[in-house]
Amino acid sequence: MYEAKRSVGVLALHDGRAGNARQAEALARALDPAGWRSMALQPQAPWRWLAPRRWPGADQAFGTAFAPALVQPPRLAIGCGRQASLATRLLRSRGAAAVQILDPRLDSRLWDLVVVPAHDRLRGDNVLTLLGSLNPVDDAWLAQGRTAFPAFVQWPTPRVALLIGGPTARTPWTTQALQGLCRSLIERVSALGGSVLATTSRRTPAGIGAFLHERLRDVPGLLWRGDADGANPYAGLLGWADRIVCTADSSNLLSEACATTAPVTAAFDELVGGRLQRLPQVLRERGRLVGWDDLFDAPPATPLRETARIAAQVRERLGAEL
Repeated sequence: MYEAKRSVGVLALHDGRAGNARQAEALARALDPAGWRSMALQPQAPWRWLAPRRWPGADQAFGTAFAPALVQPPRLAIGCGRQASLATRLLRSRGAAAVQILDPRLDSRLWDLVVVPAHDRLRGDNVLTLLGSLNPVDDAWLAQGRTAFPAFVQWPTPRVALLIGGPTARTPWTTQALQGLCRSLIERVSALGGSVLATTSRRTPAGIGAFLHERLRDVPGLLWRGDADGANPYAGLLGWADRIVCTADSSNLLSEACATTAPVTAAFDELVGGRLQRLPQVLRERGRLVGWDDLFDAPPATPLRETARIAAQVRERLGAEL
């Protein structure tokens, strides 16, 4: 084992993609709230294509910004995504404990622990499985969201958070289907005297934002479509929501919605195919997802807090290193 002076703390590594960054950072924060830090990797050719394979010269894969971490590695390196899987391998060779999130498509024993969603096929003695995806949503995070957006309390109840992702090959919903969803939602919310707090995502197709603006303009609430609409209110939406409607195309959106106590309906879940199909099925079996007809009558739910559970397992497995 390469001997190097260890730094303190936990390092979250990712490729800059929001979904990967969010998972790595959530686990790092749960394990070391005061000492964790994050690094977006800048892969160099040819390593952006070769990762996570560790060929000669791999120490140069991420340029000068990553070099100090190799000299003084963290106690624990947490990576999410293919690029990060090479970085965590490199840091492990320098003395850091290494946890890799998502299947690295190599022998899991090259890392101390690998964390994958339960609908993935990967299993092993050092593989931890979770329902959905890692995320930062807990009671403190939701309280911070309410504090950051106190004006949301003015919107009439029930406040329904509408979280729009984007159609995928595995969940091919259409604009026409979204029109039907919005029509039903507006009818129910209007009848109850409530409000809609809606947001799109980076994956939402162009034109959906304008459509939502037109459909929701006469309904109390707000619509966030991007930076032009001000600060991202996502944490405030989840913090203040009494009910949540979330498109089923994103395990991240579903997991974060279900980490609240609000009843959640997964829109278009009947379209979900492939391995991801198992996620809404299990969430329904556990009573964490409810059907559209039950959404407005369902009581507060027990939140899904997989990040805390996985963090506890990591501490148990890697106690000496942490």
